Amino acid sequence: MLNNNKKTCFAVCLAAFNGMEYIADQIESILLQKSVDLQIFISVDRSTDGTEAYLTEWALSEPRLTLLPFGDRFGGAGPNFYRLLRDVDLTDFDYLSFADQDDIWHSEKLLRAHSLMVELDAASYSSNVTAFWPDGRTELINKAQPQRQWDFLFEAAGPGCTYVMRRDLACAVQAMVRRQWAVVQGVVLHDWLSYAYARANGYKWVIDDQVGMQYRQHGGNQVGVNAGWKAFVYRLRMVLGGWGITQAERIASLVGLDGTLFVRRWKTGGRVGFLWLAINANQCRRRGRDRLYFSLSCLMLAVVGQRRKQ
Repeated sequence: MLNNNKKTCFAVCLAAFNGMEYIADQIESILLQKSVDLQIFISVDRSTDGTEAYLTEWALSEPRLTLLPFGDRFGGAGPNFYRLLRDVDLTDFDYLSFADQDDIWHSEKLLRAHSLMVELDAASYSSNVTAFWPDGRTELINKAQPQRQWDFLFEAAGPGCTYVMRRDLACAVQAMVRRQWAVVQGVVLHDWLSYAYARANGYKWVIDDQVGMQYRQHGGNQVGVNAGWKAFVYRLRMVLGGWGITQAERIASLVGLDGTLFVRRWKTGGRVGFLWLAINANQCRRRGRDRLYFSLSCLMLAVVGQRRKQ
């Protein structure tokens, strides 16, 4: 139905929860995308602020909004996005794109993604963003450092709301989610898993150094920007609790890499495994500062011993 004028077609998958404060601005910015066709598929985690009723009424007058059945309680953005990946029919679309409920997209976000992916023969795309706060502060979030051999096992390719995946890759990720439905629930971040699947299976991923959207920061962000001491301390606690390494193990298994020599050397934990990761940190994160933090965190885990499973 979207191919009448031969424009590139995007399935935009938007996960929502109690989104009344910001969701109208986000959806409007998506509907204003230039020179592409799109359909917005929305999955609403059971809400208490009227989000479902508001979107139901809007969809009556906007055919580009498709609402998945309401009523489920997902408990987080990751499971909500997995629901979208499982249930959205991608047959009539060229690309799949993720969207959060509270950002503002630049009008050429999707067109630029398509153009760059065609130019570079890439199957997947993400970009830098400009974070902004209620007090007017803004900050460029640069995720476009050169990719490393194993970075995808330890970090995402940037905010998932910038992701665009070509249909063949999106369908492959969808098949994995459907096949391993119970297992993927143990991976908190859908964007990290999607990036890892693409890289592990030989799909080219381009991280654009241009900004494609305004990335809203507020008290309700599930993850948000890794900026400031509070964010640093929060992530350090997660690392020292073993959360990141445990997630990396699960992702490695889901994308078919748990049997590789690189993963086998650290997946069972222990001081030797963490020391080995610390030594090889140069291939585990993209940004130089993050490689240093990663190495130090692995050294600390080696000192404290066994991690806590989460």
